[in-house]
Amino acid sequence: MVSHSTLTLGPYPRGFHLITNEVFDAVRQWPEQGMLSVFMKHTSAGLCINENADADVRHDFELFFNRLAPEDFPGILHAIEGPDDMPAHIKSVLSGTAINIPVVDGQPALGTWQGIFLCEFRDRATPRKLIISIIE
Repeated sequence: MVSHSTLTLGPYPRGFHLITNEVFDAVRQWPEQGMLSVFMKHTSAGLCINENADADVRHDFELFFNRLAPEDFPGILHAIEGPDDMPAHIKSVLSGTAINIPVVDGQPALGTWQGIFLCEFRDRATPRKLIISIIE
């Protein structure tokens, strides 16, 4: 059995935002065993699972991603929505737009220091829609 719900978040400013509680709260009922799947319905933001204890991690991610896909990268053509548009698409490909977490004994099986992050790559983002799926 599969159940789906939609979660709308933000808009958030550019950066990496811990959204674990919002995602978990969107689940109506946890199965004993199964899989949680979270899918981002956008091409200029992403999702990841990473360290949730030290805020420096979020800063360092932002620094790294901005160096990988800077707004002034020579040769970039797609800029319909501004100079952060194509770099945001590239960063979204790098971070990914979906995550999966096993559900074990009725609980999501994240590690002790793991959290779910919304990776917002736009300067003036819109609210982001996520599809939360539980697979039993």
